[in-house]
Amino acid sequence: MSLTLEDLEKMQQQYPDYRMELVQGNIIVMSPSGYESDEVAAAMISELANWVRPRKLGRVTASSAGFRLPNSDLRAPDASFVLAGRLRRSPKSFAQLAPDLTVEVKSPSDKLEELRAKIQEFLVVGTKVGILINPDERIVEVYYSGQEAVILGDQDVLTVPDLLPGWEVQISDLWAPEFD
Repeated sequence: MSLTLEDLEKMQQQYPDYRMELVQGNIIVMSPSGYESDEVAAAMISELANWVRPRKLGRVTASSAGFRLPNSDLRAPDASFVLAGRLRRSPKSFAQLAPDLTVEVKSPSDKLEELRAKIQEFLVVGTKVGILINPDERIVEVYYSGQEAVILGDQDVLTVPDLLPGWEVQISDLWAPEFD
């Protein structure tokens, strides 16, 4: 039985504390992320928002923002960016498009292959850049449609010149700090 967006909305009303996605007619309940991975996601969102908002380049959202994709799936990346010209006003419900940039952060319960597949799904439906942040290995994988991933480590700088001209983030700045 293939479930619909309406089925998902009913389940979310029954279970408001759970994040859910609709993927190929199946509802997937998202488990809470680990503390470290959420801190890394927050750092990435902060880096994006601090660049995007003052320049009015578009919209940055966190993991609770859902996207109704052209293939009818409803997905929610850990962080996303949509160019201003594609989403002039924030929708009350789900955005009916693929974000221009999608970010996934590996949490302890995630499998890397599943995160990579999710990023590829976004790229197929129109996302321009997908970023996978892996705190366990301290690497960032950057994906463009039809290309091999670019692998970045602590010494590298993340840029997305096509979408965010001038934006730069030192990879080592994304990780959760350690305090003495």
